[in-house]
Amino acid sequence: MKPIVPHGETEEFFQWASLELESKNAGNAALLVIAEGEVVAEYYSSSHDSIDGSTVFLTASMSKWFAANGVMKLVQDGLIDLDMPVSSYLTRWEFPSSEFDNNQVTTRRLLSHTAGLVDGLGFGDYSADEEIPALEDSLSNPRASNNRDVEIVVGIEPGSVWRYSGGGYLILQLLIEEVTGTTFREYMAKTFFEPLGMTRSTYIYMGDIENNAGSYDRNGQAAPIYKYASDAATGFITSSSDLARFVLAQIPGQGNDAILDQSTLETMRQPHGRTLGVDIWGLGTILYSPTEGGDFVFGHDGANDPAINSAVRINPESKDAIVILATGGPPIATNIGSQWVLWQTGYPDVLNSESIIKSMYLPMLVGLLILLLTSIYMGHRYQRRSQQGSRMKKVETRGT
Repeated sequence: MKPIVPHGETEEFFQWASLELESKNAGNAALLVIAEGEVVAEYYSSSHDSIDGSTVFLTASMSKWFAANGVMKLVQDGLIDLDMPVSSYLTRWEFPSSEFDNNQVTTRRLLSHTAGLVDGLGFGDYSADEEIPALEDSLSNPRASNNRDVEIVVGIEPGSVWRYSGGGYLILQLLIEEVTGTTFREYMAKTFFEPLGMTRSTYIYMGDIENNAGSYDRNGQAAPIYKYASDAATGFITSSSDLARFVLAQIPGQGNDAILDQSTLETMRQPHGRTLGVDIWGLGTILYSPTEGGDFVFGHDGANDPAINSAVRINPESKDAIVILATGGPPIATNIGSQWVLWQTGYPDVLNSESIIKSMYLPMLVGLLILLLTSIYMGHRYQRRSQQGSRMKKVETRGT
């Protein structure tokens, strides 16, 4: 796999990414590129509306990254122990009984999707005029995006494997509320959004916010703006400018560690979730690829129907990052983010499985050709040796 543009050519990468958004996204999109801890380029693509740095977008599962930061602030303050049973903090809801020990479900395992939950949520849409159920009701009877019946229950041994769980982040939302005695929304606003000047970040219904990006399907047709019953898992709304402020607060040496210190952020990048032998998840953050110095490119993506896609990638060593928010196309934010990782590190992005598979075709074909030619050559040698052996036996027989 080769990067789209040469390593270090930030302007060239930005131009390529801008063209991708312009040509392939049929709705609205925002792109910010950060180099050495500063925003150096931004681009806004719009087929329908006027888009700028203050335009708010739905972020889908990127919401989990923000919720994880909220949890880790409480860990940093000594109010949550990562390895205590999470049920010891909860009074408003309890895990359904199962064949596994619910006390093995810890905050650490919920953050890293290793708690043994098997819901696989995907929270379903709620229309603008529907009432969102109480948090406890969503935990007991969640609405799944694929309309199947889902239970938030421990279905495999906690700590044994990585399995993505939206339900785990609904539990973490409840954990924050129980520990702080306030709502999740109030806590996130006072702890992160207000101190960082993120005035366009919220969890309210996006249709009620001026200067929003709307919702578009993959053909660029207007689609309903939905609500979601899990703020922590999928309900976060933000602008590209606000997201850049949050990203800069995650980069070492930027002087923005008044909320989470660097040791906490480094803890969040320690590998906890593995699949196919590859480290892919820390404590609430995706580990996209290793860096040259032994750290990880990190951040989070999000995707929801009809065509919502968000992506953030941060290289803590180079202090570079990329922010993409989009609605109205294929998973273009994830695709651009994955190309950014390859361009930054030379390693493939863990979410870019399609390109990884494609990159294997030529080596595989060459390998098969080599095996075929080797087999033909070895077969030919064996045949010649067999013929020579037969001739020697004939000569020996005549001599006798």
